[in-house]
Amino acid sequence: MTIPVFKPLINKKTINAAKKSLELGWLGMGKSVDDFEKKISSVCNIKNKYVVTVNTGYSAIHTALLLMNIGKNDEVITPAFNNIADLQSILSVGGKIVFADIDKSLCIDPQKLENLITKKTKAIIVCDYGMRIANHDKINIIAKRHNVRVLHDAAHSFGSTFKKRKIGSFSDITMFSFDPVKTITAIDGGAIIVNTKKEMNLAHKIRLMGMKQSSKVMYKNKRAWTYDVDVHGYRYHLANLHAAVGISQINDLKKISITRKNTVKFYNKYIINSSLIEKPFLDNGIVPFIYYLRIKNNLREKFINYLKKNKIDTGIHWQPGNKFKLFKKLKKNHLIETNKVAKEIVTIPLHSNMRLKDQEKIVKIINNFIKKNINK
Repeated sequence: MTIPVFKPLINKKTINAAKKSLELGWLGMGKSVDDFEKKISSVCNIKNKYVVTVNTGYSAIHTALLLMNIGKNDEVITPAFNNIADLQSILSVGGKIVFADIDKSLCIDPQKLENLITKKTKAIIVCDYGMRIANHDKINIIAKRHNVRVLHDAAHSFGSTFKKRKIGSFSDITMFSFDPVKTITAIDGGAIIVNTKKEMNLAHKIRLMGMKQSSKVMYKNKRAWTYDVDVHGYRYHLANLHAAVGISQINDLKKISITRKNTVKFYNKYIINSSLIEKPFLDNGIVPFIYYLRIKNNLREKFINYLKKNKIDTGIHWQPGNKFKLFKKLKKNHLIETNKVAKEIVTIPLHSNMRLKDQEKIVKIINNFIKKNINK
């Protein structure tokens, strides 16, 4: 059997949570969604901020950009090394994408960021990546200097800390993703963390087709038959079933964090040091999402095929946006590190509660590859 890149932690508690939710019979947005938002707030140690859950990570990004009032031809700076969801969301609100380069952390490079800001810049999207957290302090200083809003894409860093502050507790607007392959899953889902009740109330309306004051009723597992609609909205609300699964996953967050960190430490310790493969650095306080390697000397395809032959799955996270046909006319802004990483990055399996024998097999196969190719 092939060892997959991703494998969600689905245990009896998660299965029971899903079963109870289904037995309840309320399949839309309901009390479990409210409970899930409270759980997220607790994990993030939020004070004077508000959590709004939605049905996908994309919905979270799109809603956040709407709350930021991004519109036609407003410039949004984002790392080219990014998930396509961020880029499509910018297009969805009519914004203009401005690609930024990354640094060695594979997060946006603050040194190059400020030169990209113009009078048309309305927002910056900052992504954490894999096992690294962006330099949010420097980026927020730059953003405040230019009166630009920041969307913190924390799809990779739920449950993590940055300089002893919980992710979600300090950024302008933060988004999370809980899709099937994230650190914790809600089957699918997302969340945004906003600063004001005004933003929260608007997000509530946006996620439910513009309906006003419907969430309070639905959180009691009831349907609001009368309502007003005063904004353009979408069908972005989260289902009770998904929220119930998300709650069960958060209850296992400590186990998820410890086991993932242990696997990363195992890889970093036992994959032999070589000029052919660059291993990642694990930031303090992060709950690792993916484990990636950078394969040198144009050996990535050979490396992927070698692992595949030995029944180990791999992935590529991500293909940068500047490589897609849709964005070929955009300025590339000297994306030196982005283009280098795009040719080297490979994701290898990282699961919560990963079996030791799988870790040992992966390390053995990678080390065999290094030994076979080191002198070629």
